[in-house]
Amino acid sequence: MEDNNRNLILAMVLSALVILVWSIFFAPEPVPPAPQTAQTQAVDGQPVVGAPAAGQGGAAPALAGGDSASADPSAKAGRLQIESPSLKGSISLAGGRIDDLALTGYHETLDPGSPNVRLLAPTAQMQLQAEGSPVAPGGNLEATVQKPYYAVYGWMPAAGTDPALVPGPATVWQIESGDVLAPGKPVTLRWDNGAGQIFRRTYALDEKFLFTISQSLENTAQTPFSAAPYGILARHGKPDTQNYYVLHEGAVGMTDGELLEKKYKNITELDAVAGEGPAELIEVKENGWIGFTDKYWMTTLAPAPGSSFTAVVKYAPGADIFQTEARMPVQTVAPGATGTSSSYLFAGAKVWETINGYQENPGIDRFVDSIDWGWFYFLTKPIFRLLHWLHGHIGNMGWSIIALTFILKLLVFPLARKSYISMAKMKELQPQMEAIKERTGDDRMKYQKEVMELYKREKVNPAAGCLPVLLQIPIFFSLYKVIFVTIELRHAPWVGWITDLSAPDSSSLWNLFGLLPWATPGQGSMLHSFTLPALAIVLGISMWMQQKLNPAPADPAQKMIFAWMPWIFMLMLGSFASGLVLYWITNNLITIGQQYTIMSMHGHRPDFFGNIKSGIPSRPKKGDDKAGTKGGK
Repeated sequence: MEDNNRNLILAMVLSALVILVWSIFFAPEPVPPAPQTAQTQAVDGQPVVGAPAAGQGGAAPALAGGDSASADPSAKAGRLQIESPSLKGSISLAGGRIDDLALTGYHETLDPGSPNVRLLAPTAQMQLQAEGSPVAPGGNLEATVQKPYYAVYGWMPAAGTDPALVPGPATVWQIESGDVLAPGKPVTLRWDNGAGQIFRRTYALDEKFLFTISQSLENTAQTPFSAAPYGILARHGKPDTQNYYVLHEGAVGMTDGELLEKKYKNITELDAVAGEGPAELIEVKENGWIGFTDKYWMTTLAPAPGSSFTAVVKYAPGADIFQTEARMPVQTVAPGATGTSSSYLFAGAKVWETINGYQENPGIDRFVDSIDWGWFYFLTKPIFRLLHWLHGHIGNMGWSIIALTFILKLLVFPLARKSYISMAKMKELQPQMEAIKERTGDDRMKYQKEVMELYKREKVNPAAGCLPVLLQIPIFFSLYKVIFVTIELRHAPWVGWITDLSAPDSSSLWNLFGLLPWATPGQGSMLHSFTLPALAIVLGISMWMQQKLNPAPADPAQKMIFAWMPWIFMLMLGSFASGLVLYWITNNLITIGQQYTIMSMHGHRPDFFGNIKSGIPSRPKKGDDKAGTKGGK
């Protein structure tokens, strides 16, 4: 029965191993790049008013390509600077597009001199850089090659309204008030269509990543005027995603309490909608938001809470542009009246504390679900909250992970205690089980029956040893998810050479952990595991020590598998985030202490060194064969 328990544990561990390896090696392949002609359209393209939108009586914003970089109005139009503690960039007066944005608190690498993370980029940027321009639009940003990605707002003409009378994405706006967009310093743009309608757009920005966009339509004409406000996020070409199965990158949104997730590949495969191409339109009654998410960064359109709108995810195949939209209902503005529309734009880092704050005020519905919590969200959310709380008190993510491991082990300690007590009792029953085996001989059915009766009589549960393993698997995956997707672990140091807990351990036995003057191969890939990082070696040793608390299995095949398992895990997990490896090492060491202490208290102190000795193959001494033959006669 003990062998059966080991088989069960081995099956579960190997299943977890298969899932982990599959998630790394068999993630969806990157989408092939678009043809060069489509890329040219993407670079020069701009959103324009297009075909009528079904059910809205107006026109839907669509995308089309220009002929050259000079056709892009943002290349020559004036700009408004954006300056805040968290963001820097500019707004193009052509269409009032927010298309130039960098995150001042985040760098591309650990080097503090590396460029800031660039979130949004204008359509003219690539062409300007191709011509050798040293300065990107906006003036103060590092010149970084990036596919165009921007937010644009406007009004769609309703049925019967001349499209020329509403501001389009190419319309050049005038500054009515303000000169620099900063916290507490909003700016207002104005456009007069010359036919009695005056459009205004006011941008406000907080200390973090939230823009407030207020649009108004003042009707000074003698007849009613109908139009529908909208917001667009346009992303030219598929971005460079990480392509992990366990990570969502693509469109994300919330529609009346339902989470919407579409990977870029799935967006291109959407069913065609009349006048739209591949698209999905969802009518939102009260609360929702829609946008694009990367691993750590996100842009999101969020109409005012309680507002109805149409959430749209679409793809323009000819120009290779991904697009999300928030289309508001048509407004008919009476003569002398003013129609208004307010919404929010989140553009920044997915910091839990910040996003949770926006969920509470201004009340963006379930905004924390924009973080990819995964299938085990019921575990990942509380685990992250606990880790976040510990970090707030300890101030170091590495020590916080260690403290979290102790707390998790404390929570499951009652079950672990029962497991170790059960294992101790089974050792007490070992002589009786051996006697049953001698008595029943080769009759396996009779042997199993008598053993089960023995367990029942002695009140021993042979499956109790599996409970800690069963609990450990979802906890491990949940913590893996937390460390992998949350930005709080990005570039978070621990001690010494561990400067980024979200990245693999950079040390390697290949160069004696930095003592020899050559780099290690495969940094950032699975190949790095085979150079034996320091944390991976410690992990393998801790797993090996945990095994030696129990005698090796009698079955030769099982014995070989168990002997190799610590070193297989060592090689595999060396390329995992160092924070996750740190958790596993801590968990192993705590388990060793718990098992040794509890089993010793019940009179069965593990023979650690004896188990090590028994696991070492030994050659028979001279004369043993003869002695055995003689004794057998």
